[in-house]
Amino acid sequence: MIPLALTDAVAAYGETRVLGPLSLTLAPGERVALVGKSGAGKSTLLALMHEEWREREVALMPQALGLVDTLSVFHNVYMGRLDRHPWWRNLLTLVRPRPSDVAEVDALLERLGIADKRWTPCGELSGGQRQRVASARVLYQGGEVLLADEPVSALDGPQAASVMQALADGYPTAVVAMHDLDLALRYCTRVVGIQAGEIAIDQPSQRLSVHDLQPLY
Repeated sequence: MIPLALTDAVAAYGETRVLGPLSLTLAPGERVALVGKSGAGKSTLLALMHEEWREREVALMPQALGLVDTLSVFHNVYMGRLDRHPWWRNLLTLVRPRPSDVAEVDALLERLGIADKRWTPCGELSGGQRQRVASARVLYQGGEVLLADEPVSALDGPQAASVMQALADGYPTAVVAMHDLDLALRYCTRVVGIQAGEIAIDQPSQRLSVHDLQPLY
């Protein structure tokens, strides 16, 4: 994998600029935490990255999660690989999933602590459970790079740490928008602080503390 780069990226709504211009390079093996208060431009920056790098194997976990409420947890996770199978296999999976597919998905659900929800419709899940389903789906999907927007915001301490570790194991290279500064410093190698649509901090995590990041908020 070669480094991925944004150069002089700008985003605007109408005539109002909300982000940039800014430049950012993501090296292989880097896990970047995007931090900053709500509305600073983190989600917009992730969207620009996804658009710019769409030709690469980039997996996106949006804040809205994109789950289908009427489908089971299994089927929502399976959707991570819909583009790898012929249409007839995907259609058949709605009725009679292959045991091998069920076993592979089950392993992810077990790790994330929701194996007992395998056949539960996603519309019946709590916010934290939904985030774990979306995490399982993006892990099942695979790819070179993960772009994730607040992947653990609805989870408590131990569950959040477990999901972050699973995502770190599945995607050594990632950009993750986060509000939990302790988790950001623990699971990411680099922190990029966004303030008023611009990069205010860009440092290795080991050089920073939560106190250093507080001025962003």
